[in-house]
Amino acid sequence: MKSIHGWMGRILKIDLQYKSTKIIEPGIELYKKFTGGRGLAGHYLRPYCTLQWESPEMPLLFFTGPLCGTGSPSSGLVYLVSVSPLTGCVSDCAICGEFGPELKRAGWDGIIITGRSEGLCGIKITDGEIEFSNAENLKGNPITTVFGSLSGKGASAASGPAAEQGILYSDIVFNDSHFTGGNGFGTVMHSKGLKYIDVQGSGKTGVYDNGELNEARDDILRLVSASPALMGAPGISEYGTGAFLDLMQSRLMLPADNFRKTSFPGAGKLNAYSFRQRFGSAKGGCAGCPVLCKKSSSDGRTIPEFEAMAGFTSLTGNREIDTVMAACVFCKEQGIDPFIAASSIACYTEVKRISPEKLDLMKLLEEIAFSRGDGELLKTGPKEIARALGKPELSMTVKGLPLPPADPRGAYGTALGYAVSTKGGDYSHAFPLSHEILRKPVATERFSFSGKGRIIKLSEDMYAAADSLSACRHIFLTASLEEYSKVFRAVTGIEMSGHDLAICGERVCYNEKIMSHLRGFTSDDDDLSERFFSEPGSSGNGIKISTINREEFYAARERYYRVRGLAPDGAPLKEKCEELGLEWII
Repeated sequence: MKSIHGWMGRILKIDLQYKSTKIIEPGIELYKKFTGGRGLAGHYLRPYCTLQWESPEMPLLFFTGPLCGTGSPSSGLVYLVSVSPLTGCVSDCAICGEFGPELKRAGWDGIIITGRSEGLCGIKITDGEIEFSNAENLKGNPITTVFGSLSGKGASAASGPAAEQGILYSDIVFNDSHFTGGNGFGTVMHSKGLKYIDVQGSGKTGVYDNGELNEARDDILRLVSASPALMGAPGISEYGTGAFLDLMQSRLMLPADNFRKTSFPGAGKLNAYSFRQRFGSAKGGCAGCPVLCKKSSSDGRTIPEFEAMAGFTSLTGNREIDTVMAACVFCKEQGIDPFIAASSIACYTEVKRISPEKLDLMKLLEEIAFSRGDGELLKTGPKEIARALGKPELSMTVKGLPLPPADPRGAYGTALGYAVSTKGGDYSHAFPLSHEILRKPVATERFSFSGKGRIIKLSEDMYAAADSLSACRHIFLTASLEEYSKVFRAVTGIEMSGHDLAICGERVCYNEKIMSHLRGFTSDDDDLSERFFSEPGSSGNGIKISTINREEFYAARERYYRVRGLAPDGAPLKEKCEELGLEWII
């Protein structure tokens, strides 16, 4: 392919059944249409999106964007896309660290993995050379042992024993510390007979104008340095995403006891500050990132991020900080997603009426990890746990994905964002907490649905564009697509405004809506658990956490459908597909 800037121009397709490889050259027009990352991965997933997750033909995709591997700030991410075993949804996640840049250095914009290996195998990618190896000797080994067996050079991704046990929320772990976030991609990886991917590269990403890139980078770094949420004394740079725990508690949005309450009295002794005092703290994160949101203890263990921190404290009722740390270390070694495990335990204990005082957290985690006793049920996730035990209403999920630790009764845009997300109960696609809680870019009234349909749509477009560029969403608490359009031009030489990038993001989102529809999801699935409409939260300190008005919620959902260009029942429309240049195959 003719030399281009930003992209490497090549995608690697691997068939594990035949141990064969194929090089795909997308062409500049397809790159401009979907950019990269989440968007381009979604494009390549769509022809297979109606398959079951365990089908050998179902792809597992690893894609970077054009900014990855350049001097663009906070742009070293890789995006994984596939169908989740836990939810049946088309799902995605962003992974920071070295895997994305190393993949670009090896000369690839993405990897598409299909097929199923007859025996457990590993893949080593060294620039353009692809090697397959027998990995049967790594079966049953904890994550640390798996990574210890690899070269230690470049970057690696591996599944753990949890995937071998069929835990529907097992993660892929990257470089021994970064998780794929509860969508069960570890289980997908294992279903293909793949234990690890090891990547090493010696190339570099071409940049159109380094001088222009430096200027655009400096503009963004100035915004970052002035952001209290990112760089302030209690911000993400100092405490990681764990900084959100105090914020959620102060807003009476910290879910406790499986969302029965929205405040946890012990939170002040289990927050990010407490973890720093107890375990020490060192900064880490992506190369070239000014924020460095990953935190580790003085002895090298990973400090829990916000979701795991809240999951193993307020959500389950645990008040022992050492237990939280032990639970997170255990989950990492097994390849279990810590927050989904905590959500499963919280649901189970409510159904079984087990008080926090009688809860043996570590015992239940071990039963999950080794599929023993109650672990056989707990490994299926909250939705199936509640259904199997005859209490489906106690599953605090959307489309089977547990809600994050930000109670929807405390922020109505957040409630709407959970409901309409194609990946299930998740705030990453729109992150309405930015304007409802952090007051960025502008403050909105959190106890109102007014304007939230349009705001959620525009936010989804922005973050989809960021995910396709490979830019970290944390930076968009202060920067915008306008700043990143200048970075994009400097890297690729292609003129696209912030508005143009937003349209790319809209195309990515609509493509995901199409795939969700093809998989059978309807407006009935764009809903919240009954608890949020019938039970108030924990009020106090002048804040009242009321129930969500169901009629207002449905009206806001209808407005969202309208501005998103969907039918009144949430189905995609042919004319909108044509407007966005997407194939109509429904």
